[in-house]
Amino acid sequence: MIQDSMIYGADTILIDLEDSVSVYEKDAARYLVKYALRTLDFGKSEVAVRINGMDTPYWRHDISMIIPERPDMIRLPKAESAGDVKTLDAAISDLEAASGIKVGTTKIMVSIESARGLKNAYDIAVASRRMVAIAIGGEDFTADLGVKKTREGNELLVARGELVLAARAAGVDAIDSVFSDVNDEVGFRMETEKAKAMGFTGKSVINPRQIPIVHDVFKPTCEEIEEALKIKEAIKEAESRGSGVISLNGKMVDRPIVKRAERTLELAEMLGLIKEVAAC
Repeated sequence: MIQDSMIYGADTILIDLEDSVSVYEKDAARYLVKYALRTLDFGKSEVAVRINGMDTPYWRHDISMIIPERPDMIRLPKAESAGDVKTLDAAISDLEAASGIKVGTTKIMVSIESARGLKNAYDIAVASRRMVAIAIGGEDFTADLGVKKTREGNELLVARGELVLAARAAGVDAIDSVFSDVNDEVGFRMETEKAKAMGFTGKSVINPRQIPIVHDVFKPTCEEIEEALKIKEAIKEAESRGSGVISLNGKMVDRPIVKRAERTLELAEMLGLIKEVAAC
């Protein structure tokens, strides 16, 4: 599966050393991932490796095998405190230095999977300069709450909201949980649209069939790009007048709107959508 993972157009490929690997196969899995990172070309996709949790005896061996192979990111599951991230950060720094890699190169993403972790989400998100994203692990989180994860997802509504707030406050991405039923594309699209509306910046998937839906939901629409371009022109016009007051169609454009427009254009440029606006 790893050797074909780059053909589906995922933004990030997550290689797992945790739940999908039995305790009897941890060593074999580490060697498999090590040589995959060393030999395969993953194209434009980032490569992240999910290590075992810090409440296990496996995580240090995981990173000692993986960091020298220069993955883009380490994903820490079941993060519960800033101390978890600081300990991981220090261990990665030692391995980077020993491997001739610039310290700080490897990024960290964590998964929040418990009520305790959620309550510490902001502290976790700012615990290291390596941090780029926090995600919610829906299945484990609902298990921790003692409730069942449903198609509607109401049991995760508060947790999703709090996680987005923590991520935004910390300046990192917020990534939504997986949707387990790969045959329910309608339900998956609904959940993805809800995640975007709540402020998530991405969504995890468990099947390549789900990737185009995530891209379709999260990409800016033509209308959003056109509006952002108009705001950009309004900013230039205000600057040319030496005015700090920006207006568009007779309405004031305040800082949050400017910031949202900048983010829309950044994403549109990254996805190569600016040129397509004229054809909308």
